[in-house]
This record gives sequence, C-alpha cells and structure tokens, in this order.
Amino acid sequence: MSAKKTMPATATLQKTVLGEQLRSERELRAIVATVLRLAKSLDIEETEVHVEEVIDELTRFANNTIHQHMAEHGLTVSIRTAVDGRTARVTTNRMELDALRTALEGSLSLAASQPKDPGLLPMPGKQSYRAVRRFVPATAVLSAEHRARAVKHVCELAERNGQVAAGIFESGQSQTVLGNSRGLAASYRQTQAEFSVTMLHGSAASWAKANSADVRRFDPLSLAKIASEKANRAQNPVELPPGKYTVILEPAAVLDLAGFLFYDFAATAVEDKRSCFSERLGKPLLGKNISISDDVYHPEQLGAPFDGEGMPRQRVVLVDEGVPRNLVYSRRSAKKAGKKPTGHGLGLPNEFGEAPMNLVIEGGTSSLEEMIASTDRGLLVTRLWYIREVDPYEKIMTGMTRDGLFLVEKGKIGRAVRNFRFNQSILEMLRNVQRLGPAHRATGEEAFEMVVPPMKVGNFQFSEVTKF
Repeated sequence: MSAKKTMPATATLQKTVLGEQLRSERELRAIVATVLRLAKSLDIEETEVHVEEVIDELTRFANNTIHQHMAEHGLTVSIRTAVDGRTARVTTNRMELDALRTALEGSLSLAASQPKDPGLLPMPGKQSYRAVRRFVPATAVLSAEHRARAVKHVCELAERNGQVAAGIFESGQSQTVLGNSRGLAASYRQTQAEFSVTMLHGSAASWAKANSADVRRFDPLSLAKIASEKANRAQNPVELPPGKYTVILEPAAVLDLAGFLFYDFAATAVEDKRSCFSERLGKPLLGKNISISDDVYHPEQLGAPFDGEGMPRQRVVLVDEGVPRNLVYSRRSAKKAGKKPTGHGLGLPNEFGEAPMNLVIEGGTSSLEEMIASTDRGLLVTRLWYIREVDPYEKIMTGMTRDGLFLVEKGKIGRAVRNFRFNQSILEMLRNVQRLGPAHRATGEEAFEMVVPPMKVGNFQFSEVTKF
C-alpha cells in the first residue's frame, strides 16, 4: 500500500438513509399485535412474534483515504408457531398484511411437517424486566460528516508519521419487540458505535479498537495514536525461540482467548459432554484470583434484559475464586435439571439451548505499566488472531500473535519480536494469572465484546515462530 492524500467523504455512497431514526416502539408493537390477531383468527395454538429493526452506518478507509460510506436500514419479523408439540419459525422483511399472513401460514405449515418434540414447553406468559438504558442520542444522531472528520484526523496523523491507516468507523441503533399469544411483551433498544484502525509502517503494523453504546466513550484519534506508536516500535522485529514465556496480555488478547469459554457455561453443553466443565463443577479448576459472571446489567455491557423466549436475564456467578459454580439455563434445560431458568435461552427452535452473552471477568488493581515494571523478562501481547480449538475438554487453543508483540526486559518495553504461534490451554492460562488490571469493556476480532482485565500470565506456551 502507498500513502495518499486524505480525501473528503464523497466516495461511494450506498443505500443512503443517513439521518433516519428508528420507528416508535408503538409501531413495532402494532406489528406484533397484527400477527397475533391473525394467529387467533386461524386458531393457532401458540404464536410468538419477534420484530427487529436495525440502522447501521459505516465509514471505511484505507491508504489514508475514505473510500466508502454506506448505510442500511432493515426491519424483520420472525414468527414462531407451536401446535401439538411441534414448532417452527419463518422470518420476513415485508410488513404488508398479506406478507405477514403468508409468513404466519408458512410457519404453521413448516411446524406441521416437524416431528413432535417431547421437550417443547408452552410459551412463557407475561414477565417483568429490570430496566436498562443503552440508547444514547449522541450516538443515534452521529452523521457521516462526523465520522469523516474523525477519520480525516486519523489519516493526517498517519501521513505525518509516514504511515498508512486503514479501518472502519461504524455507528448504529437497533430495537426489538417480542410478544406472544400468552401475553408476554418485551422491548429493548440500544445504540452502538465502533472504531477500528490498523497503522502500517513499512512491513510493521499495529491496531486499536473500541466499542460502546456511547460514541463519546472513546476517541478515534487517541486510538490511532496508540496504534501509530506501536507500529513505529514494531519495525525490525527480532526472532526469539519458541517456548514458555511470561506474557502480559492486553484486554483484546484476553478477550479473544477467554471468549471461547462462553458456550462451556451452557447447561446443554455440559449435559451433552461438550463442555470443558463437564464433571468439573464445584472443583478448583482456575486460579483463586479468577471470578467470572454473566451480567447483562453491568454498566459497560450491551444487550437486552431478556432472552430469545422473553425470559428475564439473571446475573449468574459462573466461576467463584477459581471454582466453576453455576451454569446458565434455558427454560428447557432448567426443567430437565430441576433448576430455575436464568434467562439465557436462545430463540427456538435451536440445537444449542442457551449461552451467556455478557461475560465479566473480575479485575484487579495492577495497571499495564505496573505489570511491565514487575516483569524481568516476558512478552507484551497486543492481540491474537486465527484462533482455533485443538482440545475441547482441556480447552487447548492454537492461534497467532498479531499487531504488536514486544519483549519486556528488566521492567521496560524493548524490541519488537517476530510473531509466534501458540498452543495454550485457556484453563491452564487462567491458573497461571499472576496479576490482573481493572476490568473494562474490550473488543477484539475473534470473540464478542466482554468486560475483561489485562492479565500477566506465567508459562504461556508458544510453539513456533510465524513467517511474518
């Protein structure tokens, strides 16, 4: 790639709906009511209606130039019917009465062709929900011009430093309304903004990323400065031998490894022996300094306070001081286990059951700087990528470092290091955590957003040097 003069935000404009706002909740509830009336007229035993509206706007840049603005506004209606122990779902993006009737009849016809499900439960009735406020007007009204100005400053920084910038600045808003024929009615809306930048300096690169409901919670230029400084430092890396190293994992690296644990906390996965916690609940498995919960109500999380069936989400302590204590349950898995549902069920029908989507790993008080200062010899890891599972029971993962790997010697960051491939058990890693920093919302590329701390970890296993 070669650096180019920063261009104004006049490149490709697709499906321009900039400035559009979400419909009122009343309009979405009217769609639900219409489908339920149609279902009643057809004497359908049970009906569930899920209406979702999404507005996404994106500014994309590369070679120090904005090359695309795009925006999409979509509305979908998903209808699930249940008759005589059979259920099926049909989704449409058309709101006309005839289209809704066709989708409803399609769901009914598809359900009739399914085998009976002996574990299918009646749809839940009316529920109460704890309020969460994640709709931020400043994010909702963010314009293409605002994003373009922010990107322009980033590209100018790259040019001044002899670097090339690429990335995205995305903002959006969404809402969902869920209702069924047993009187359940749930609704939720949120905004979301995300900025990601990669800085290239010769053959060296680094990266930074942030995500929040409130676009004011992060500064694109500050993120670009971090990536720029690392890209400059990452030039001319030295090659070190593979082996076990003390590592300081920045939050994105922690996220992209620990995120692979999320489905292991599902009761269905444990019951089916697909979880690394099968037959290990209540036993010391991780370090005593590791506690993990699923908490949709944490102030830095996003997501609705109800699950795919409309059950209220509960905060669940999954790991307490290194001991896996609890799982998350859908209504079905809870009944089978003699437990109460925790509000983590996925929309039916599905084969996975449930999953925690708002993981929080409790942090400590050590800053990254203190972790570095306390390290005689180790590696600072910006992030990881191309992560794949090798052993599901021991949770051994393989992948590579990327976008900034640095040697730490005598408490100071030193030379850049050629990237490594790792083969590392997440469980073992979480037994070897020596220090924890404060936990905050982090975002990476391999797992969904979580609240995690940076970690200093001993004996992290690198298996070979990569070719880049």
